[in-house]
Amino acid sequence: MFLTAKGVQIYYEQSGSGKNVLLLHGWGCSSKHFAPIAQDLSKDCRVTAIDFPAHGQSGRPPEPWGVPEFAECAKEIIVQLGIAPCDIIAHSFGGRVALYMAAAWPELVNRLVITGGAGIKKPQTEEQKKRSEEYKKKKEKLLGLTKLPLVGGMAQKGLKALQEKYGSADYNALDDEMKKTFVKVISQDLSPLLPKIQASTLLIWGENDTETPLWMGQKMEQEIKDAGLVIFENDGHFAYLRQWQRFVTVVRAFLT
Repeated sequence: MFLTAKGVQIYYEQSGSGKNVLLLHGWGCSSKHFAPIAQDLSKDCRVTAIDFPAHGQSGRPPEPWGVPEFAECAKEIIVQLGIAPCDIIAHSFGGRVALYMAAAWPELVNRLVITGGAGIKKPQTEEQKKRSEEYKKKKEKLLGLTKLPLVGGMAQKGLKALQEKYGSADYNALDDEMKKTFVKVISQDLSPLLPKIQASTLLIWGENDTETPLWMGQKMEQEIKDAGLVIFENDGHFAYLRQWQRFVTVVRAFLT
């Protein structure tokens, strides 16, 4: 099914009946990644799973978005579907959106489940700082050359090669417009919002998560007023999917 939110065509699926649960997937994923969880929870809940803009079957944002815009889009979906207040289960990037929503519009969120949630900026190592400075200097030089008529074309190619060399795999997989969105999203540190979250929050983390390390979950547990952390031993960023039956058991106990 489709609806329009914040000017974007959004694909969503609904199943089951009972208390409302909204599923928010991670970056580069889709609602399909929550399929086994949605199927199980729909036995006693009304489950809504969406594809974020530029993911799955949904349309693209009309301009580069940051976390606030994605959160406003999700808010419109909740209001249009009449599922407020709802429990939210979110993974990775979806965690960014869920944290923002819970802080900004507490009346929309009942209980919150964050697994491998993003939103806290990693402190840069000295090597990363050095690499970042190198990139900025080379980028500034190439940007200056792009304005010159004889070498502008070569400089543009050099700029693209530079971005591919210094960019992450997620960044390099995107087109130019979505790269701007990606940068806006990952540049925002949501740490200041954590103490503002009123919803009871369950944090489920893979012990060996390298994308959003365990210390991020531990910080969320400390900063969110009513939060508890469950660790899935010897698992990583997609622990919720690899151990979905255990995940659903823990989540159902928390939500009910």
